[in-house]
Amino acid sequence: MEQRIIKTDAKEIFTKTNLPGADYVINQYVGCSHNCSYCYARFMARWKGYGGWGTWLEAKMNAPELVKGRQVKGQVFMSSVSDAYQSTEKDLELTRRILDNLNKSTQLSILTKSNLVLRDMDLLKEFENVEVGFTINSFEGKKKELFEHNSPTNNERIETMKILKENGIKTFAFISPIIPGLIDIEEIIGQTKEIADYYWFEAINLRGAGKEFTEILETNYPESLRLVRDKHLFADYIESLRKKVVRSGIKTKGIEIH
Repeated sequence: MEQRIIKTDAKEIFTKTNLPGADYVINQYVGCSHNCSYCYARFMARWKGYGGWGTWLEAKMNAPELVKGRQVKGQVFMSSVSDAYQSTEKDLELTRRILDNLNKSTQLSILTKSNLVLRDMDLLKEFENVEVGFTINSFEGKKKELFEHNSPTNNERIETMKILKENGIKTFAFISPIIPGLIDIEEIIGQTKEIADYYWFEAINLRGAGKEFTEILETNYPESLRLVRDKHLFADYIESLRKKVVRSGIKTKGIEIH
């Protein structure tokens, strides 16, 4: 499905946030061509009124100008309701121009699923404090088709993380969404332990993912859905996850459960 691109101008681009580990977010895009079925940002469709989530993308065309000459205190996260390196970025280059204009002392954290971030290696190296994270999970084959049809593969994300690490860029792995029976935590840690500076872990939030995603689980992975819905069983699962993380010896900034 081809997305409708809606070009707008924003009044502000640094938005205060309550996200863990961040003080501000930059959302130069709203919406995402990856259109992952579990995306928590789909609630934005109700606010924007452009149509169903995944059918449109809002691009804030003046975002690069809005960061010029600005300096904010604290961690800046890019992005919370989109992916800064989704396919449209190849043409619009809003992310690249923001990086070019952004004060290089900004504490910047970027989360993506795309190897397009490698295009901007030259600009990333100019920052005093920058990190790039990748959403990593075990979705391959049927699971990839159901949950993340339009996004790069996990192997591509891990390979991109490796290249960034080799070029001196700090990296982190965002293990999400964690769903019992569908995510192999130990395998993921084994694949990324040497290239991730630290980890975030996030358990699935069915309410945030929405009714359609819950229906996908119910149809294809009913046992996983049952375990998530049972508070006691899910709590036991998360506790076993914590123990695996501790045994692995990795550095983690938290296991988020909603």
